[in-house]
Amino acid sequence: MHVARLRQKLSEYYQADGANDRILIELPKGGFRVTFDQRPTESENSVAQLEADPRQGSQKYLRELALVACLVIAILATWYLAARLARVQQGKSDTSAALSAELQQLWSSILDSSRPLVVCIATPSSGSSSAGMASGAFLLGQFLASRKEHLLLTRGDLLSMPEIMMNNVVFVGPVAGNHQIEAVPGDQPIVLETGGIRNRNPRPGEPVFLPDGKVSASGDTEEAYALISHIPGVYGNGEILSLSGNRISSVMAAVQAFTDPSLARSVVSRLRTPRGHVPHYFQVVLKVKSMDDMPVDVEYVFDRELSSERTARVASVR
Repeated sequence: MHVARLRQKLSEYYQADGANDRILIELPKGGFRVTFDQRPTESENSVAQLEADPRQGSQKYLRELALVACLVIAILATWYLAARLARVQQGKSDTSAALSAELQQLWSSILDSSRPLVVCIATPSSGSSSAGMASGAFLLGQFLASRKEHLLLTRGDLLSMPEIMMNNVVFVGPVAGNHQIEAVPGDQPIVLETGGIRNRNPRPGEPVFLPDGKVSASGDTEEAYALISHIPGVYGNGEILSLSGNRISSVMAAVQAFTDPSLARSVVSRLRTPRGHVPHYFQVVLKVKSMDDMPVDVEYVFDRELSSERTARVASVR
């Protein structure tokens, strides 16, 4: 049903605002495979017009990014509903999927909560890739499909403040440009910036800034950084989990750290305090080595325990 509606919306789009788009995005009937084709009748006049008016090209690019984001969410929603229906038909409980002890520690405050969960995909900007957010969202959807009954999916530019206040939120992708999430930063000592991660209050031996984009001597791998932030919601109500990074690989690594048992075990072991407990609210920085945009090595860099009272107070004031 959702895919049929999506096909109709795509058709309407290309008959109106997308009439001159260079790329046609289609969902052929009979399956769920997405196709991206170049329009065969594109004229030289349209190229000249874009050169004469650069704003038109920029607006068209943003429309195409928004359409791709909508497409990702629609497909993810369809997959999620299909997965839940399959489990119901098999007579299995959606909340019965076993978690490792470490994943249970990381997710218990969100999965055990009676609040609905909103998975929010960052709105792509001209400087970011929607592919990383899409890959991370699919991986996260696969993990949550059998574990959370009340799950909503949305884009960063569509997320409202009432939704943040009434739900738990898992945000996937860079926070910059997604204003509602930016408005609830809390008192975070570590922030994701365009070129890397800023450490506002470095401890002895810690760097002030961790830049993305270092390439190995052989040129086969690339380095980037991921930031995981678990903070309280507005006025201390609810939970906000941000799995962020500027690169495809860093977003994927942040999601894997919260879905893969072995990576979760590493994260929890480093987060655990001398008294043996894992902080409720925290930030974690990961160093990610990737090849062809896929993480091949994820290294724990450092973390910060966040005070729930102070973080909630700052978030409510802002």
